[in-house]
Amino acid sequence: MRNLLLIISGPSGVGKGTIVKELIKSGKYSLSVSCTTRSPRAGEVDGREYFFITREKFMQMIADGGFIEYNNHFGNYYGTPKGFVDEKLKTDDVILEIEVNGALKVKTTHPEAILIMILPPDRDELRARLVGRNSESEENIEERLKRMDYEVSLEDKYDYIVINDDLATAVKNIEEIIEREKEQEI
Repeated sequence: MRNLLLIISGPSGVGKGTIVKELIKSGKYSLSVSCTTRSPRAGEVDGREYFFITREKFMQMIADGGFIEYNNHFGNYYGTPKGFVDEKLKTDDVILEIEVNGALKVKTTHPEAILIMILPPDRDELRARLVGRNSESEENIEERLKRMDYEVSLEDKYDYIVINDDLATAVKNIEEIIEREKEQEI
């Protein structure tokens, strides 16, 4: 039975990171750690949430073909390191927490990847979550809400949609999706 490549995407502030942390706690999955040129947020650790690298190093990795996908998102580069994912897939199901354009790029090179989009119950709830982060300016919040409209327009390209209205329910729904996908492999 092959290991699954699971891609979790959704609007900024929807709770992707929290959901992924809950899934990883189970010990059943490995998390692909992406590279980024953005600065760490409070509490983030290099090599755990992201590999925080310079723009120059990021550009060199692009030139060397070191990413499965990469993009510029809100002024910073993000990329999924190819070697890291390939190694993890040898032994585990791997979760990528990436934005929608990156997810669709991965799907073209890895058609077996399972795309799961996380959505908020509604726009007002997403706004409240973004405000609650206390890390975004009003301008950034508005930019992220506009981006949500674009991301939602791509939901038909995803294999599954999960509404994050309640964390435990969202995590359970994703675990059920993974179980179904595993059963199809048998």
